[in-house]
Amino acid sequence: MPPALLPMVRGEVWVLEPRRLAARLAARRVAEEMGEALGETVGYQVRFEQTSGPRTRLRFLTEGVLTRRFLSDPRLRDASVVVLDEFHERHLDSDLALALLRRLQRTERPDLKLVVMSATLEASPIAAYLGDCPVLRSEGRLFPMEVRYRPLTADPLEEQIRQAVEALPPDGDALVFLPGAGEIQRAMRALEPAAALRNWLVLPLYGDLSPEEQDRAVQPASQRKIILSTNVAESSVTIDGVRAVVDTGMARIASQSPWSGLPLLKIGRISQASATQRAGRAARQAPGTVIRLYPQEDLLRRPQRDTPEIARLDLSDLLLTVKSMGIGEWRELEWLDAPPESAVQAAAQLLTRLGAIDASARLTHTGKAMSQCPLPPRLARVVVEARSRNVGDDGALAAALLSLGARLPREVRHRTSSDVLALMEGSPHPPMTRRLVFAIRNAMGIGPQKRADENALLESILAGFPDRVARRRQGEELLLAGGGSAMIAPSSTVHDAQFLVAIDIEERQERGMPLVRIASRIDPSWLLDIDPDRVTERNGVEWHRGGARVESVHALLYDGLIIDESRGGRIDAEQAAALLSEKAREAGLVRFVDMEELQSFLTRLRFAAKHSKLREIPEADALDGLAELCQGKRSFAELEQACRDGGLIHYLTGKLGGDAARQLDHIAPTRLRMPSGRQGRIEYADGQPPRLSARLQEFFGMTETPRIANGQVPLVLLLLAPNMRPVQTTTDLAGFWQKWYPQVRKELMRKYPKHAWPEVPK
Repeated sequence: MPPALLPMVRGEVWVLEPRRLAARLAARRVAEEMGEALGETVGYQVRFEQTSGPRTRLRFLTEGVLTRRFLSDPRLRDASVVVLDEFHERHLDSDLALALLRRLQRTERPDLKLVVMSATLEASPIAAYLGDCPVLRSEGRLFPMEVRYRPLTADPLEEQIRQAVEALPPDGDALVFLPGAGEIQRAMRALEPAAALRNWLVLPLYGDLSPEEQDRAVQPASQRKIILSTNVAESSVTIDGVRAVVDTGMARIASQSPWSGLPLLKIGRISQASATQRAGRAARQAPGTVIRLYPQEDLLRRPQRDTPEIARLDLSDLLLTVKSMGIGEWRELEWLDAPPESAVQAAAQLLTRLGAIDASARLTHTGKAMSQCPLPPRLARVVVEARSRNVGDDGALAAALLSLGARLPREVRHRTSSDVLALMEGSPHPPMTRRLVFAIRNAMGIGPQKRADENALLESILAGFPDRVARRRQGEELLLAGGGSAMIAPSSTVHDAQFLVAIDIEERQERGMPLVRIASRIDPSWLLDIDPDRVTERNGVEWHRGGARVESVHALLYDGLIIDESRGGRIDAEQAAALLSEKAREAGLVRFVDMEELQSFLTRLRFAAKHSKLREIPEADALDGLAELCQGKRSFAELEQACRDGGLIHYLTGKLGGDAARQLDHIAPTRLRMPSGRQGRIEYADGQPPRLSARLQEFFGMTETPRIANGQVPLVLLLLAPNMRPVQTTTDLAGFWQKWYPQVRKELMRKYPKHAWPEVPK
């Protein structure tokens, strides 16, 4: 269809493809059909690669290339038609491209024509979005296709593939869809014996391969080919000779690391639309066979289509692109599906933190520089900072490695100050890395590096991850700025740094704390340079658990994480008392007070309150009294001493006001002077009358029962023998002397003849 548009327009026809492979193969196929060499009428432009000439009018582009063309030529002067192919995949770049194209069409380029194409897209929403445009359907032709399903099994994926490939009919090539390059390599090894025996040519096909390696997989061969591919082959042109498809039902789905914001590819189940697309590859040129390595019930439970990336991914890159185009507000664009408000706010917060936009959401000088870099915002910030510190070449390499998902070996070879430095060691780096470094240097105008400065590079890395600062707590455990904890991975080379940046963290919800896979040392002083607004000072007091005391503390914090701290010095008395009081309440009264003495006082007061105008004091007030005693003190030891000296009882008594202490002693005395001159102790208990215990001889000379509470309450007297055992309990002492004493006297005289037992106890 794209070449059919050429005679209808004067300018160029641009075709947006979701992948580099699809753009290259489609361009080559059209050039062959036109009988021309690639680069004449038909060309293509993908990341790191471009083939075109002065006569080129039909260009196949990847989606991101169009976005960058908007930056250099906002009116797209050369384009008459833009075709968005395979639009059902709904990448962020394709949604942004459509919104930008629609805006351009409505404003400066009403002559610009738009075409949206897909084999599985639901046409009505996009047609309505494009002003109820015409919908053209071409049903195409598929040959008969046999679809087989396999039950779920615990066998390794590569073993399932081997069994499926060996079960295919012997005619034609086979296309096997796998999630990623790692799974492809394992499947290649599993297929080696069968390939040698049956003369198969087993070839990989994925995005990071060189163009030559990709071409080898899709071009005809003299042997039967078994092509092991990621979903790059799902949306490319027909591969000649394919008669069978093996579908694992899995793909690496674009997402973002919630910690680093870097792009990730997570393995997930494909949608029904993708499964249909994959199966169709088997019956393009002849009857075919499809083996799905999952049951039909599994397919029917899958979503019909993939969720658009704009509804599930980090939008900081998209928002930075919009800002760099001079569009002040993302709502100025008409979106097919508007991005979630919360995701836009999160993206704006990140860009503000990176210094790309200011408090008024305007693009800064740093933001303009970041928008020129072909990397996500965090890594673009690393490169911009590195360039300013004259280590741009190292910054470009570090950012390229992180962008392409470079990983450390499982076993640590040596310790370093940064895992990024460990990744940068060794040479040569893979071709994809070298091409990306070259593109970054060109885009950012980075010349020969002036110096090798490790700290300058590490500070640049911090600039891209200012919200990922961590402090080592103990061993391999880390405290994260903003809250939370993590563990540093055994594969990390950073095991000595006290402060570091957690660049990439793997969530492990079922296996404890998150795991920091890539880290880099920092010096806390760098934070004052990179993000000074996040550094705060705190002067106050803290609790020293071991010493059970209050200490003065001066601390510098970064996003709540202590980066420097000193203890000792002058303590604010009010703060000290408040903290000591809080800790005393947590410890409870029992830590400081003789609870028997306190309960006795409170019980005595309750008795007095029943027989006077005095009021009771609840036990909760005793805790308040403990807090009052904290004034002027700094430790539990000082508070314990104050309570031992009767401080709490004195405080509670004072709470009664006026001459309450005298009234209490009058209504409910603690002691009673006996005729012998000795002071007897009066005991109080809830629900019982007060009582006095003493040896019988102590009561000689006392004729009547003593009374308290202004004479209202007689004491219960416990009359004790010389061995301190009670011989009589009474509230009628006069009656005891008259009625019971003679009999008691006889018995006591027999038991204790040395004691005086007068007939009349005077």
